[in-house]
Amino acid sequence: MTHDIEKIISYSRRLRLLYVEDDEAARVATRAVLDEFFDDISEASDGQEGVEIFEKGSFDLVITDINMPRMNGLQMIKKIRKSYPDIPILILSAHNESDFFINSISLNVEGYLLKPIDLEQFLDILGKVVEKLYLKDEAEKNLNLLRQYQEVTDAGNIISKTDPKGIITYVNDAFCKISEYSKEELVGKPHNIVRHPDTPKETFKLMWETIKRKKEIWQGVIKNRTKTGKFYYVQTTIKPILDQNGEILEFIALRNDITDIMNPRKQLNDLIQSCRETVVVLIKIEGFEDIEKLYGHTMTQELEEGFARKLMDYIPKECEFEKVYPLGNGEYAFAKDQKICTHKVEFIKDKLKMFQERVNEAGITLGGIEYDISVLVSFSYGKNALENAKSGLRELLEKKQDFIVAENLVERDHDIAEKNIQTLKTIKKAIENDKIVCHFQPIVDNKTLQTKKYESLVRLIDENGKTLSPFFFIETAKSSKFYAKITSMVMENAFRALERTDKKISINLSALDIEKKSSRKEIFRLLKLHEDKADRVVFELLEDENVKDFEQIKAFIKRVKSLGVQIAIDDFGTGYSNFERLLDYQPDILKIDGSLIKNIEESELSLSLVKTVVGFAKEMGLETVAEFVENERIFNIVKDLGVEYSQGYFFGKPEPL
Repeated sequence: MTHDIEKIISYSRRLRLLYVEDDEAARVATRAVLDEFFDDISEASDGQEGVEIFEKGSFDLVITDINMPRMNGLQMIKKIRKSYPDIPILILSAHNESDFFINSISLNVEGYLLKPIDLEQFLDILGKVVEKLYLKDEAEKNLNLLRQYQEVTDAGNIISKTDPKGIITYVNDAFCKISEYSKEELVGKPHNIVRHPDTPKETFKLMWETIKRKKEIWQGVIKNRTKTGKFYYVQTTIKPILDQNGEILEFIALRNDITDIMNPRKQLNDLIQSCRETVVVLIKIEGFEDIEKLYGHTMTQELEEGFARKLMDYIPKECEFEKVYPLGNGEYAFAKDQKICTHKVEFIKDKLKMFQERVNEAGITLGGIEYDISVLVSFSYGKNALENAKSGLRELLEKKQDFIVAENLVERDHDIAEKNIQTLKTIKKAIENDKIVCHFQPIVDNKTLQTKKYESLVRLIDENGKTLSPFFFIETAKSSKFYAKITSMVMENAFRALERTDKKISINLSALDIEKKSSRKEIFRLLKLHEDKADRVVFELLEDENVKDFEQIKAFIKRVKSLGVQIAIDDFGTGYSNFERLLDYQPDILKIDGSLIKNIEESELSLSLVKTVVGFAKEMGLETVAEFVENERIFNIVKDLGVEYSQGYFFGKPEPL
């Protein structure tokens, strides 16, 4: 009981009390008791004064006498109840008439006390009042918190409520904003008004199974569609709201827009798939791989992210792109539905070229450091815009260009693929039927005009008996398992030719041949088999920018030279040739590139370059061979320059030995 009294007093001291009593003696006596329970007490001498004081202040509890002048207690209570129906009121009276009691009950008073106050009775009634006020206070606190939680939830989430059948009963402003529908368009409609057809039916089947049958919370990612047909992704939580009997009253769904953090490639592909025709711009930072090597992965990633923001700033507003898709590895995309495009292709093309110039001029500043950046731009539109743009980007890289309007490249690439497949079939049949052969072109001593060597050149005889040069099949073969077999067959044919002539045989080798273990093994097998003729073998190293293992190639050269084989550098003077390579390979022969020789009659530059190569070769003690010697005039020029050997149609075409 003591604990309860302390609890009651602790709470009641925080309450503001209005005490109304016309009898001054009774008021003084009662006040002495009330002061033990209340710290804030206002007094009134009759009902009229009580109403006036009540209306000016803010009270938690009223204790009043009944029989008073001007306005009695019951009249005062009626007046107060009109404006404040819930305030607790206690009647303290010397009267015990039933009429007063019945009237006070009708006025919904909290208790009825007789004068003088009986402390135990007062504590009992005050305890009930305090409990009611405490519960009301807690309810208001909780309601206030709930309102704040609702504000936070409403501001940070996309919210909707539906009835048990899935009909929308409420949506917040965020839902309307992302869906592009008004509240009037959504309320009363089934929730599938925003459903995107790409979302699997199994997703919704599992969702309804969870929230309706199991009555549990469901969470997952859903792809939705806006009123204008755009798509967006939402991380969704749906909770069934149950009554006290466990029956579903409604469903409430909270969502977060995660479109921007979904995989950008997936977003781009989803956009493309949702449109019949699109406008696509692919952008690639030129030399991105070198940038990554130079600055490291972390800094490059920051640069990529910063550059994506810059692209949105730079892209002309007239192009009407809403976002940029970072695709990784220095690639970005802009895309939109072509049906909403308001400008012609030429206009967009001109704007994109201006955009490219602006990007290249501006570069990007990151961490106080300015980075020079240039970009490649591939622009396409129509049904296969994305694939065409991808093909356009590949073409820019291959041709070392920087802008392309990519039209019909998918069809072109398809035709090329079909042709490559047919070529592979032809190669396969040729290998199976031993139709990979060698033709031999003579290499002539410029002084004696005698054939001193033959270059072994691969040929393919197709099923119609037509002889094909490597131009028609060798690059396609390199992308397949057939290339190693072709190399093996060429080696066999070339080494067999040593038995049919006493001249040297020159055999072409690429870095791909040397780097492949099986090819090296085959070469050394043949050299061992023909070791007495190894000094009549010349390996011509074809220029190749894709050399992966220089050390392996240098080791190969050293070993074959120890067996008597000579090394020639093919196509020297253009392409990837450099003098450092000569120091690495230590060749015996330089074959001067045919593009220099065939233009030597008209081109002063070609003539000058050939003079330089010949002079260098003589100084280094190397032999020189001029390729593409097609006529007597060219022969006389290269002979006069001091070239030792000539090869070309003037002396003979490649033929079976």
